[in-house]
Amino acid sequence: MDLLIATRNRGKTQEFRELLGENVRISDLNDYPEIPDIAETGKTFAENALIKALAASGRCSELILGDDSGLEVDSLGGAPGIYSARYAGEPASDRRNIEKLQDDLANFCKEQRVGRFRCVLALAEGGKLLGTFAGTVEGVVIDHPRGAGGFGYDPIFVPNGFEQTFAELSAGVKNTISHRAVACQKLRTYLATLSGNKKGGQGAL
Repeated sequence: MDLLIATRNRGKTQEFRELLGENVRISDLNDYPEIPDIAETGKTFAENALIKALAASGRCSELILGDDSGLEVDSLGGAPGIYSARYAGEPASDRRNIEKLQDDLANFCKEQRVGRFRCVLALAEGGKLLGTFAGTVEGVVIDHPRGAGGFGYDPIFVPNGFEQTFAELSAGVKNTISHRAVACQKLRTYLATLSGNKKGGQGAL
């Protein structure tokens, strides 16, 4: 099965490859330079995931997966939230985003640094939404970055039940507990059903 991820974030694409396995051939928008950047104008993760999936679906024939995800900190009213990727403004960078978040949380104790990573996936084909799949993982934001793995806010997020940040955990562990892993497990179940129905000649659903 071929699946196009509506992103140019190579770290995110690699994570999807690890999560969805070798039976799904994954490409991303880096393979389609003619497709312009997709404006994330939604007010929720679900709206942005849908916008990305449908925008790319109108230009490509394969299954399209739109993903929107980010970090929510309760003491900051859910920020960075949907603005996670550009929290510190342009030019966007993981380092600047982390530094801004640490500045915003400088006067907060550990108990006030709780939050979660949230992910919503939207699957589309031929300009039509096939389904949405969501996942979350609870944890705490720490004072100083630790670890060299992952991307985004991974170096400052410690999931509940662990002492290591996402950037310190192995990809194997992270890919069983992360917000994207939870959402992808639901997606994999749906794709298996979709593939079975197509093989049986019953159509997409």
